[in-house]
Amino acid sequence: MLSPADSGVEELVLNLVLWLKLGVEACGALVIGVGVLFAGVRYLQRCFQPGMTQYNAVRLSFARFLALALELQLAADILSTAVAPSWDQIGKLAAIAVLRTALNFFLAQEIRDTEQAEQPPPT
Repeated sequence: MLSPADSGVEELVLNLVLWLKLGVEACGALVIGVGVLFAGVRYLQRCFQPGMTQYNAVRLSFARFLALALELQLAADILSTAVAPSWDQIGKLAAIAVLRTALNFFLAQEIRDTEQAEQPPPT
């Protein structure tokens, strides 16, 4: 019986995972790009509204795009180490995961705090 390495299945799976990683990374970059465009358009719209100096809504919507992009980039990093990782790759993934998770945590906290501050007090 052939082993996965001898039959080429292992290489096929590795290539599929690498393509999937590339696709997830591209989706993360696309989410950031769309977020920048969306925030830019909303910012310009608010600039032309009289008396509108509050830009928290624009910041919050952009923060949501960034949070999603961070999740996608972390998923891509996990995919890159999913197939036969080395200890060096695992260490890098751990460092990146900690940084991205911390960024996402503080971004989500800022979104939550800002949304709560903007809600009217209960009557």
